[in-house]
Amino acid sequence: MHSSFRQSMAWLHTWTGLVVGWVLFLVFVTGTAGYVQYEISRWMRPELPMEARGDLPSPDVLVGHALARLEANAPEAKSWQIILPHAARQPRGWQPLSIRWEEMPPDRQDFGRTGSEVLDAVTGQALVSPEPRDTWGGAGLYRMHYALHYVPYWVGYYIVGICTMLMLVAVFSGVITHKKIIADFFTFRPGKGQRSWLDAHNVISVMSLPFFTMITYSGLVFFTTWYAPAPVAAVYGTGDAAMNRYWDDRSTVHKAGYQPARAEAALLARLVTEAEAEWGAGRVAQLRIEHPRGEPAFVELSGIAGDRMGGLRPAHLRFDAANGAPLPPDDRDGAAARTERLLFDLHEGIFAGWGLRWLYVVSGLLGCGVIATGLVLWTVKRRQKHIKGASAGARFGLRLVEVLNAGTIIGLPFGIALFFLANRLLPLQMEGRAQWEFHALFFGWGWALLWASVRPLKRAWIDLCRLAAAACLAIPLVNALTTDRHLGASLPAGDWALAGFDLSMLGFAAGFTLIAGKLRRKWAVPDEDGASAGTAALAARHGRVRHEPAE
Repeated sequence: MHSSFRQSMAWLHTWTGLVVGWVLFLVFVTGTAGYVQYEISRWMRPELPMEARGDLPSPDVLVGHALARLEANAPEAKSWQIILPHAARQPRGWQPLSIRWEEMPPDRQDFGRTGSEVLDAVTGQALVSPEPRDTWGGAGLYRMHYALHYVPYWVGYYIVGICTMLMLVAVFSGVITHKKIIADFFTFRPGKGQRSWLDAHNVISVMSLPFFTMITYSGLVFFTTWYAPAPVAAVYGTGDAAMNRYWDDRSTVHKAGYQPARAEAALLARLVTEAEAEWGAGRVAQLRIEHPRGEPAFVELSGIAGDRMGGLRPAHLRFDAANGAPLPPDDRDGAAARTERLLFDLHEGIFAGWGLRWLYVVSGLLGCGVIATGLVLWTVKRRQKHIKGASAGARFGLRLVEVLNAGTIIGLPFGIALFFLANRLLPLQMEGRAQWEFHALFFGWGWALLWASVRPLKRAWIDLCRLAAAACLAIPLVNALTTDRHLGASLPAGDWALAGFDLSMLGFAAGFTLIAGKLRRKWAVPDEDGASAGTAALAARHGRVRHEPAE
């Protein structure tokens, strides 16, 4: 046992962070990508049309076009949806006029087949575009952050859940360990070796502490019944029937049979006008028409998703589909379900506008920085001690952690860059194309780990940083060579979802280049010709060139 409670917490913080650090780095990197998964998915499907906002017809014309297509495509559907043109979650892209429908479900099933079309807002005709390439897009990266890859769903859930629980332990033990948390926030001493890494870890940790705590705790709530099944089993029992009773009881209104959806265009247009009077012009996102058996047919109008969080502020209005009379809100969710939805919205940032969404992204990147600096700090603190008189096992353990650090902290972003490049370079008709994009990601990550294991440590860090920079730089270049969705087209069109992706890749390329240059100058690591950065600078001052042996 340690002599004090703080020392015990420091030990707990160190080892819980190390044991799960590389998995958590993967979780945070892919989870941060999840905040822009829609933008990533748009970029990975260049066949989709670019934004075309222009002047729009009036709501009655738009609704009329949509209803005409729904009546032609799905006259006996269980539900109709009309998505009006709007700026969905600015600046996440323009949502064109479109329709969706769900057919009547087969016997003993809750859901039927679905269909959708994108319509021309002026003519009402369906827009036909080339079939998008086979890709999981940003949703695939987002799925990785809670279910991993190459493992069954339930295995990924439990691995990530255990790591998340240990992350929560590391967060609170870290707060206890750093008793001068405010002073640590204002303290950074560069060029001091271990002290500098500790300062960087402390500063980034304090900056991201509220986000870190919220995101870790709310992440555990997603799979509560998986991680803590005992309370549900104690009340409902075990097995599929028991779980069905549990999910039914969470909803105060049970599902019923449905009749075909019906509504009049003039009535829907009037309801849109009334909703805009309450929410503001252009704030109506969609209309849903349903007719549960035994109840009146209703129309539900929804506001833009960025206008609400967890149902704290009403963003839905319900009306009778026959006469437009207001109906009470749908209260099928109980208090527990609403609380859970609030935590979901906080975790995923569904409610966030463009400014807050960028804050989520920056906070996620800071979380990656906390994990990365913590992992590097562990090796920096032990390197000198293990070099002098350490056992073979201790030296092997240190080398293993150093390889995992370099191969993951730089190798994982390199692998993700290959994931994007594979989206552009793999043949469009290739079988299993979406899966091969992920094969490229893990090939790049695995190669980085192998490279870090066979190269001198300092040389490996610099090599991998340069390689990651080159891969990120290649993404917008390959995009320009293989598609017409490059910066030369997206910037003039004001399509910031596409342009922002390419610009972000250029920013990452610049970042990895700066890191590589900084490390090379600090460590004076020789280039392939044998001259180190420090030696070259010294030679330039004295007008001569010296050659140093490679490390």
